[in-house]
Amino acid sequence: MVIINDSNKKVEITYPCEWKYKVIGEDKDKIEEAVKYVMGERPHTLDFSKTSNKGSYHSYELCTLVHNEDDRTELFRQLKKHDDVKMVL
Repeated sequence: MVIINDSNKKVEITYPCEWKYKVIGEDKDKIEEAVKYVMGERPHTLDFSKTSNKGSYHSYELCTLVHNEDDRTELFRQLKKHDDVKMVL
């Protein structure tokens, strides 16, 4: 058996690199405002992805340049803790 992804190995990421986050929430306008607040003047794109089957949740793809692991995880942390964001992937 060949193991494609050995969970004991850390994925090697070369920085700086473009990183994409999936940002999910209940209100489209509030999601956009939350991303704008977290990103500030930092260059990024935010593209609508989809709405859940029942229309309760909306997802967006946020793309930006991250400079190192701390930068990448800090953006994730700030997005995740925002009241108008339900989930970040």
